[in-house]
Amino acid sequence: MSECTHDCSTCGESCGERTQPQSLLKEHNPAARVDKVYGVVSGKGGVGKSMVSSQLAVLTRRTGRAVGVLDADVTGPSIPKVFGVHQRAMADERGMLPVPTSSGIQLMSVNLLLDNETDPVLWRGPVIGGVVTQFWTDVIWDVDYLFVDMPPGTGDVALSVFQSLPLDGIVIVASPQDLVSMVVEKAVKMAEMMDVPIVGVVENMSYLLCPDCGREIPLFGQGRTQAAAEAHGLKLLSRMPIDPALAQLADQGRIEDLQGQWLSPVVEEILR
Repeated sequence: MSECTHDCSTCGESCGERTQPQSLLKEHNPAARVDKVYGVVSGKGGVGKSMVSSQLAVLTRRTGRAVGVLDADVTGPSIPKVFGVHQRAMADERGMLPVPTSSGIQLMSVNLLLDNETDPVLWRGPVIGGVVTQFWTDVIWDVDYLFVDMPPGTGDVALSVFQSLPLDGIVIVASPQDLVSMVVEKAVKMAEMMDVPIVGVVENMSYLLCPDCGREIPLFGQGRTQAAAEAHGLKLLSRMPIDPALAQLADQGRIEDLQGQWLSPVVEEILR
């Protein structure tokens, strides 16, 4: 056994000096202000976490709150694009400065640090997790609500966020397919293991609204998210349609022109 430094946070030994589990939570930048932190998660990719994260930010900003989005999907960042933000993030002697959108939403993403935003990020998991942690510890946020757009699954980055950031809750995003029960269960179990509250569940791509008759057409079959949510004692807070107009806004970097209110119940739950 090496000589004891009496700093349990940097030691892996099990000894009598270690009296209780050590918290892995990180302090945010001393110059920052962050009141509430919410993660947007799923047990798989392709369900629309970034779309949900950006809409939650837009709707929360419209209530007059200061809002930020931390893009934790380092290898597949899309938050800057949907907001039409392409300039590089800057820094001063205090730390990194988030880039504001046209409505004042504060963003930080690896795409705002690259010379070319289309360059791939070829980093290993621990490095990526460290970058996400730095987006918390080094960025000078000034927000009432910070939304963390998580990568898919339960790997290194998700673990870094759950362990390092003081999450006030998570929103689980799912789609209507048969996999939904597994997707929800994975996210629920991770939240339970990390002792993080779950705000509720959002079902994305629930239906296509017929432009002629207004009928809901379930392209992927009748959604099973309600049953999956109820199985874990959770609320299904929103069913989001497949909306070509919304996809166009995201492609054009104009998500702040969003008109739909599908996620208003989620925002109301968060602002309670």
